[in-house]
Amino acid sequence: MAEVEIGIGKSGRRAYGLDDIAIVPSRRTRDPDDIDISWDIDAYHFELPLLASAMDGVVSPRIAVELGRLGGLGVLNLEGLWTRYADPDAVYQEISGLPDVEATKRMQEIYREPIQPELIGRRVEEIKDAGVVAAASLTPQRVERYHQFALDAGLDILVIQGTVVSAEHVSSTSQPLNLKTFIARYDLPVIVGGCASYSTALHLMRTGAAGILVGVGPGAACTTRGVLGIGVPQATALADAAGARIRHLEETGRYVQVIADGGMRTGGDVAKTIACGADAVMIGSPLARAVEAPGRGYHWGMATFHPDLPRGTRVKTTALGTLKEILLGPAPVNNGTMNLFGALRTSMATCGYASVKEFQKAEVMVAPALQTEGKLLQRSQGVGMG
Repeated sequence: MAEVEIGIGKSGRRAYGLDDIAIVPSRRTRDPDDIDISWDIDAYHFELPLLASAMDGVVSPRIAVELGRLGGLGVLNLEGLWTRYADPDAVYQEISGLPDVEATKRMQEIYREPIQPELIGRRVEEIKDAGVVAAASLTPQRVERYHQFALDAGLDILVIQGTVVSAEHVSSTSQPLNLKTFIARYDLPVIVGGCASYSTALHLMRTGAAGILVGVGPGAACTTRGVLGIGVPQATALADAAGARIRHLEETGRYVQVIADGGMRTGGDVAKTIACGADAVMIGSPLARAVEAPGRGYHWGMATFHPDLPRGTRVKTTALGTLKEILLGPAPVNNGTMNLFGALRTSMATCGYASVKEFQKAEVMVAPALQTEGKLLQRSQGVGMG
């Protein structure tokens, strides 16, 4: 891709977000009932290509179970409230009542409560006992310390997740986690991320990861792009990761799942991520708007409570409907924020693609007018796409 001159001493590629692109309908259409949106990772099959973000305002053990029954996968944060407090109900209540100016400081204090290893096992068992796939996340610096408690309880899928995760972390003060060695040690699928470039995605795939998370900073509660100045718009990041997947497949014969992490608000956004090359999506804020969500009307990122440099914020959400309605409908609203996977199915049918992998081949174009063309009345009245 041609680079754009930023100045005499620096040039760079132009990158595109989901709002910058459009999916182009093909010559064929299909019946939505004939569309298969299911997803597989390792030995596990899911009816929905969905992971729920490992955020305390989104996933509790109860929500993880409900998501599993609906066909998706809830990822529990093993460094969150559910492993620091035996009963975090009062803590959730306090967080939901904090004034904005006090929220970050108080949440830093709340998350200073030590992680209790016995609670890690208990939470995994609560999910497993319900008969659904149990997935949970740890940051790279805490994997060696805590992973065995989760594995002993029967964890099915481990997510190693940070703002940015690389296969070549260098440190003069601590022993970095060797992802390749760690992943080879265990017989369970490991998902690793985030990343946002071709080279990082390729290196993470070479560690033996079953899937990679693509997305640095696009999430509704994330402030990484402002705090650190880093990130890549999601459409370009996904297309680059999909390119890395092709190269890795050619080199090894092994297919690695590309998971779009963050930046999606509507069913159309979900569809665009698949068209850009994703196999599945990890979403947070849309699910935080479910009436069952544990956040009590609030949503916050995994780095919101970082003790030294918070890179997330607590954002207020408005309850839209049940978890099932947000994922599968029926939708009583017309702006795409409910029945997300019904929208994905209809988008695929409208463009003539029968499966997620086929839909990755859909034609996409840069379309800066997509969100505004002909929408003057909606925008002026604040309805629909306005």
